[in-house]
Amino acid sequence: MQKPDSLIFDMDGTLWDAVDTYAESWNLIFQKLDIQRTIKRDELLHVIGMDGKKLTRVMLPEFDEEKGMEIYNAVNQVRREILPTSGGIMYGGVTEGLKQLASKYKLFVLSNCAVGIIPLFLTWAGINEVITDSMAYGTNQMPKNHNMHLLMNKHNLQNPIYIGDTNGDAEQTRLAGIPFVFVSYGFGNTDDYDNKFDDFESLTQYYLSL
Repeated sequence: MQKPDSLIFDMDGTLWDAVDTYAESWNLIFQKLDIQRTIKRDELLHVIGMDGKKLTRVMLPEFDEEKGMEIYNAVNQVRREILPTSGGIMYGGVTEGLKQLASKYKLFVLSNCAVGIIPLFLTWAGINEVITDSMAYGTNQMPKNHNMHLLMNKHNLQNPIYIGDTNGDAEQTRLAGIPFVFVSYGFGNTDDYDNKFDDFESLTQYYLSL
């Protein structure tokens, strides 16, 4: 694997854990729409990282796609409203690590989330100044491999890597034709990676040493 010139990070399960806030956003909408259901953290862990359409098929099988997406969009609107105060939990070493890595690499965040979530995360975490750019599934409803190439072309990235925590991340990175780095502390698991780290501090030190 060549030395990278840029690091593209997944968000959920890689940089932070905001699952409790995400569950709250679902439950607030269920209450508003009088849907007799409560989503718990464990249910959401299985769908974190899915794109919107796939997620609604899994989470809302009783509704057709149009109604499912309507509910999903309402959930994300509430999420945008509560995230600045509810936030999440940054994984150990991420905030300081990103600031250190930014001295050597261009840093990006690419997630399967809705429009507006990444900027709220960056502001909440206080890391706006170290992230060169970001891309969300909600921007164009396209898969991660497509959006990786959009970032690569926009910023003329020659040797980027993608850093994520699920097998889906690995699959999408392979489709994009770039190296995949797995962080094992997140929400998923995979055996398909070019490099693996069990904590963010180790990742930071490794890429600072190259």
